[in-house]
Amino acid sequence: MNLFDMNENTRQLPLASRMRPEKLDEIVGQLHIIGKDKLLYRAIKADRLGSIILYGPPGVGKTTIARVIANTTKSYFCKLNATNAGIKDLEKIIEEAKFNQNAYQKGTILFIDEIHRFNKTQQDYLLPFVEDGIVILIGATTENPYFEVNNALLSRCRIFELKPLEKDDLITLIDRTLKDQEKGLGKEKIIIDENAKSFLADQAGGDARSVLNALELAYLTTERNKKGIISITLEVAEQCIRKKAIRYDKNGDNHYDTISAFIESMKHTDPDATLYYLARMLIAGEDVKYIARRICVCASEDIGLANSQALVVATNAFLAVERIGMPESTTILAHAALYVCCSPKSSAVSNGIYQAMDETNKTTDVPIPAFLQDASYKNAYKLGRGVGLDNVHQFPNHYSGKKCMPDELDHHHYFNLSQMGSEKRIQAFLDYLKNNTK
Repeated sequence: MNLFDMNENTRQLPLASRMRPEKLDEIVGQLHIIGKDKLLYRAIKADRLGSIILYGPPGVGKTTIARVIANTTKSYFCKLNATNAGIKDLEKIIEEAKFNQNAYQKGTILFIDEIHRFNKTQQDYLLPFVEDGIVILIGATTENPYFEVNNALLSRCRIFELKPLEKDDLITLIDRTLKDQEKGLGKEKIIIDENAKSFLADQAGGDARSVLNALELAYLTTERNKKGIISITLEVAEQCIRKKAIRYDKNGDNHYDTISAFIESMKHTDPDATLYYLARMLIAGEDVKYIARRICVCASEDIGLANSQALVVATNAFLAVERIGMPESTTILAHAALYVCCSPKSSAVSNGIYQAMDETNKTTDVPIPAFLQDASYKNAYKLGRGVGLDNVHQFPNHYSGKKCMPDELDHHHYFNLSQMGSEKRIQAFLDYLKNNTK
């Protein structure tokens, strides 16, 4: 019996634990890494696995993949959880791995759950044994490994990012559980409403464990009717998740309508509406990184130089959301959205670059003035390259007033500042330079 095997009291385990796949082909979703033509699938099937790190949110299959490997490999399989393991645990496993390799010519696969919890010393200890092949490492983490795992260890592992499960994957999992008579609920008389099934899948946030926990709660808390049937309705599903069903399809009109309303509320400086539409998206389980990206875009497109700090706040919020996750990211997103909402607005940046790109498509054959061309090579001056280009720092105010646009395009103007926020100050500075040039 390996460390993933169920004990004799299997039926007492939570439904999510009982329904863990035993074989590779039983895993739901993650086809981008375990589809039949993918590297990880072929490596597991051939039992030729190298060291890997499985990265993704909870409930998407990291431990499940490790469990399948444990069931299929001919190597010894060991499991540690980094939250309660230390150097002594690693030393014991390494000694056993060396013995098994020398005595039986058998390798050892070491699965470390929550590997980001290991400190630098613990990670460094593993390094030479992974490099020499004493152990094949499988690390699982919910945190970005590029932030949390040593570069030296990362360089010896292939990283596979697992994605939140799709709605269809979760519905497949619900159906499979209701039919499975050995580990699931197939022996029970259960009828589930399609709306309830769809709601459970929507609200699970791509988490298989979450959807099965909700399904189990619905089963355990719903009374049988006179025919002995348990009927799981939308109302029952809502009570189990403790959320009301919100009309929101992440791939449909409601998704685009809500994000549009959110962006327009920030642009029109309506903080109450900004918070309302943000709340609708969060409750509906919208991807928080998607929301953060849209805040960043609004900060540049609709504020720009009127308050350049808005892009700094939005970008840092995006980074924080990536590293922290939910539910703590709720206030981070609200902070950034309100800052962007309450900032002075200007479209000078977006109008300028798009107008310049539109006209550039029509004028790509216009030569760059010779004095601006590269003069770093020998005898460039003989071709007139860089000739007449003065050092800007020798002029008063570090401003020469020299025109850099091609003569053919000298009448083109793309940069038009508003009088909002910092743009008023920028315009005053540019006017000062022009009026004080000798």
